[in-house]
Amino acid sequence: MDVLRPTLIKIGGRIYRKNLIQEQAYQHEEEEDDFCAGPSDCADEPCDAFVVEETEKGFQCRVEVPSPLYKYIIGKKGETKKRLETETRTSISIPKPGVEGEIVITGQHRSGVISARTRIDVLLDSFRKKQPFTHFLSFALNQPAIQEKFLQFKEEVLEKCSKDHGVSSSLFQNPAKLHLTLGTLVLLNEQETQKACDLLQQCKEDFVDQIAGGKPLTVEVAGVEYMNDDPAMTDVLYAKVHMKDGSDRLQVIADQLVERFVASGLMLKEWDRVKLHATVMNTLFRKDPSAEERNNTMTGKSSFKERESFNGRNILKLFENFYFGEVQLDSVRLSQRFSSDASGYYATSGQLTFS
Repeated sequence: MDVLRPTLIKIGGRIYRKNLIQEQAYQHEEEEDDFCAGPSDCADEPCDAFVVEETEKGFQCRVEVPSPLYKYIIGKKGETKKRLETETRTSISIPKPGVEGEIVITGQHRSGVISARTRIDVLLDSFRKKQPFTHFLSFALNQPAIQEKFLQFKEEVLEKCSKDHGVSSSLFQNPAKLHLTLGTLVLLNEQETQKACDLLQQCKEDFVDQIAGGKPLTVEVAGVEYMNDDPAMTDVLYAKVHMKDGSDRLQVIADQLVERFVASGLMLKEWDRVKLHATVMNTLFRKDPSAEERNNTMTGKSSFKERESFNGRNILKLFENFYFGEVQLDSVRLSQRFSSDASGYYATSGQLTFS
């Protein structure tokens, strides 16, 4: 490895530099840690990313970890935890399964505690990325007038295009769950959900109220477009949205919300700009009517391979400018995946209102 160009790892908004070390590193008390935490330019500021407390017996560091992730620190038969403790000369205390709390790292040497904490951060970041998303930020588009026009769209598509390959009623979105997805989140306990709710309110105060002017945004839903390259092999067909006044305020709010959530570590960055779209047909719905696609990305290799595309050429030609209606957007919701409220829309964990 080129020591002047070390491997960089980004975890929760911080940049870590992976240092080359020898296997015998911990024979000495003050050897360098496996990773060095610092700002984006990777200057040598290794100890400021988290708090290490000095105790009567040495040093300790506490880290809040959602209980579903404990197993990744413990490992099979406790092997991961034992290896971490041995290699860093620390003791790692983990709450009982299902009990929310803090993982406590203790050791005689500050460098060992820092190394253990950093390794745990790396492990957690890796496994968190593999968790299916639990929540997403959304604008609800399920107002009665939009639902009625959507059902008309569905009826006409089935009437005129049902003979096209793969086109069937099972492809269509549930009208009560029509929405715009801004971004997806993995929230594994009540504390993380509350953090997301608090951040929504902070965004309202910091920029949303100013952009929206304290009033709902009037949006038109019109026209359809497809996600992939070949309309004859369509997986997702979506309705397009735009501000009625021709402004980009909806896009600006969406982009700034996602930017703030990414910066907080609650959301992974997927694109430079949010693609505002309302899914109306999706091949995932064939096998699972409650499925929601990850924002503009595949939902996983297995489900992607199992998809049977449909021929959307005629739909795109006949319904290119289909008008779904006008809607007043008055809130951004933190929506729970695989859930429903009394209206049929996704259950809401929290929301940001425009007025």
